[in-house]
Amino acid sequence: MVTTTTLQSIFVLLVIFQIKHFVADFPLQFPYMLKKFSPNWSFVVPLSLHCGVHAVLTLIICLFVQPSLWWLAAIDFVVHFVMDRIKSGPRYLGRFKDTTSAAYWSAFGFDQMVHHLTHIYIIYVLVTHQG
Repeated sequence: MVTTTTLQSIFVLLVIFQIKHFVADFPLQFPYMLKKFSPNWSFVVPLSLHCGVHAVLTLIICLFVQPSLWWLAAIDFVVHFVMDRIKSGPRYLGRFKDTTSAAYWSAFGFDQMVHHLTHIYIIYVLVTHQG
């Protein structure tokens, strides 16, 4: 049975991860990181820095909640890296640049959904971990 305390923890973590995602994706995404849209391999460092910001913030949350699950930050980094490259790569979803098209918004929405599902997985592991 799920306790009230568990439900409260889930709710608080959902809010924290929403705030973390906003902060890492917008205020802390500096112009250099937008070079992740580059068509050649020069995207690797800017995208890694962007994903590193996400991973560091996830690490801070994990260390506060359940320090032994620090490795969830690495999961966040990898999933964020792969998804953002798919979203920004000119041969992939990055080819949809017209913000008035449904394809652009579907790609953007898919990207956001993957990030939020990653956070839900991380929260699930954090609240169900026994150890």
